[in-house]
Amino acid sequence: MRLLANGRLSSAIFMFFLVAMNRAGAAEEPKTAEQVFKNIVELKGTPADQLIPAMQFIASSLGVECNFCHVQGKMDSDDKPEKKTAREMMAMMFAINKSHFGGHREITCYSCHHGAAHPAGTPPVLESDLAEHKEAATAPAAQSPSADEILNKYITALGGAEAIQKITSREGKGLIVFGENQTPIEVFTKAPNKRISVTHMGKGESYTAFDGTAGWLGNTGRPARQMSPAESEAAGLDAEFYLALRIKEIFPELRRGRPETIRGFECSQLIGLKPGHPPVRFYFDNQTGLLMRLVRYGETPLGRSATQIDYADYRPVNGVRVPWRWTLSRSNGRFTIQLSEVKANVAIADEKFAKPEGEVK
Repeated sequence: MRLLANGRLSSAIFMFFLVAMNRAGAAEEPKTAEQVFKNIVELKGTPADQLIPAMQFIASSLGVECNFCHVQGKMDSDDKPEKKTAREMMAMMFAINKSHFGGHREITCYSCHHGAAHPAGTPPVLESDLAEHKEAATAPAAQSPSADEILNKYITALGGAEAIQKITSREGKGLIVFGENQTPIEVFTKAPNKRISVTHMGKGESYTAFDGTAGWLGNTGRPARQMSPAESEAAGLDAEFYLALRIKEIFPELRRGRPETIRGFECSQLIGLKPGHPPVRFYFDNQTGLLMRLVRYGETPLGRSATQIDYADYRPVNGVRVPWRWTLSRSNGRFTIQLSEVKANVAIADEKFAKPEGEVK
């Protein structure tokens, strides 16, 4: 599934998957895709909560919407030949990885499609003259800072470890922006790792939360849904209140990545690694030391999907600089949260982050 231009999923398709996943989430034991959805062929044995991310990966890799393969309203139907082709392509991809890469996932849908429904088989012609060869710069490259130096500069830029540890909670108010749509939002965070955002939709509220152990999602008038393990891990990272002080604890291995230019600013990159998990990339402004971008990856049965968070508009609140604006981008959509008010060390009960029993009120 892809997000439409205004940031919303195709409603009929979204509701189909939402109903199915609510049934899966209500069960005590995790279920496979074929136990929750109808007519599963190539992805049998896949956890049910991984089917939607897999479909999103296909849609993003081909640059299409769900109805490219599926009959709207009859998602289990095989009436469209594109669905049969998609299954054949998945089988081919699995076979290539098994026979040529020892079962490791090296080839994905995106390897050939690159956002096009039909892969190009012919290299494109040049559309401009080649630039003249330029001699490599002879100036010696400056010595790259170590991971510890980058993190220490980040902590100092925020206000220092002592000031950071004096803050135990924050409450922010502002707007969440999807394309041309703007909706009021509140974001509550509490040390060490609790977070909940409340989007005020007019007829009710939408909740995204991490209670310190697991994540959940909810909408007014409906039962809250527990996040999948992958979703919960991502939400837990977002909820890290003292992230700057805990990066080395969260990631047993930190590697230097290639420097990047982000929005015109030269940045140093650190790659956080821990066994059995995809890497997380952190980009720090070389001049200010502040975190400008975080990129994390979610595993799907067909490949990794990236989530990019860009941080901006850092302002001091009670002696600690915090971003008042962040933009979350995925291959199928993006949104921006712009805060207009932030308060620190406010009293927030732990119950505020807890997943409600029954319908969300």
